[in-house]
Amino acid sequence: MQNQPTQAAQKLQGKVVSTRMDKTAVIEVDRFKPHPLYSKRMRVTKKYFAHDPEGQCTVGDVIVINPCAPISKNKFFQVGTILKKSSL
Repeated sequence: MQNQPTQAAQKLQGKVVSTRMDKTAVIEVDRFKPHPLYSKRMRVTKKYFAHDPEGQCTVGDVIVINPCAPISKNKFFQVGTILKKSSL
């Protein structure tokens, strides 16, 4: 058996949509993906749970999330840098 190259997880940029959970922020990431038949670019939105131990994120912030080892059942990312603070 040959060793298959592993694909490294990537940093993602998104918007914080919820901080109601303790030490967790919900990040909404938009990507563009071509339609399988028509090849038009479609916006695909996915939500990720990110570990935020200090609670530094607020709703509306634009942040970068970094991959990490699994912290819980749904958390595989940590909050990285805050690119833009919300004005709320």
